[in-house]
Amino acid sequence: MLKLRRYFLTGLLLVLPLFITFYILVLSFKFIDGILGGFINNYFRANWGFFVPGIGIILGILIVWLTGFIATHFLGKRMLSALENRFIGLPGVRQIYPSAKQIVGFLFSKDKAAFKQVVLAEYPCKGIWSIGFITNDSFAEANQLTGKDLVHVFIPSTPGPWSGFLVLIHKADIKHLNISIEDGIKLVFSGGILKPSLDKEPVI
Repeated sequence: MLKLRRYFLTGLLLVLPLFITFYILVLSFKFIDGILGGFINNYFRANWGFFVPGIGIILGILIVWLTGFIATHFLGKRMLSALENRFIGLPGVRQIYPSAKQIVGFLFSKDKAAFKQVVLAEYPCKGIWSIGFITNDSFAEANQLTGKDLVHVFIPSTPGPWSGFLVLIHKADIKHLNISIEDGIKLVFSGGILKPSLDKEPVI
């Protein structure tokens, strides 16, 4: 019985991640393809009786590439800037679009990573330590008001590290961890089940 249980757990550890990965990829493919492909494939079905899987993704890539091509030229930059200013003027857009653009630009920047270092921070109260990621130095006004050299620390939630809390903490009050950003994200995402590479133990 013990051997059967061990075989089952070993197989589960191999098969389940593959299944989850495949399932997420299929859902993502259907969602992205459905944004543009839904309209086109409905037209194809109605007129010719067939549809083209993946056409929405192909069109999406072409649109992104074409937009980038236009934006790299001087006239394209001026035109897109004018359209962007008009778009920001729409009700509700001003509160969302600028922040979204700034975050996306930061995440895809080649010059710096979104998360700079993994740290321990006493949050939400003294004696309780949370995994956090330094994202930036604090702004001058916050440092002047507190009289301290603060840093921006993102405290992610579990199991979704894409949401959490931004806290400003004195540099002297955080502990720097000697682990990679990837290991820090895995640690949070797994709820502490997956430990950093240096601390990994053999699976029995």
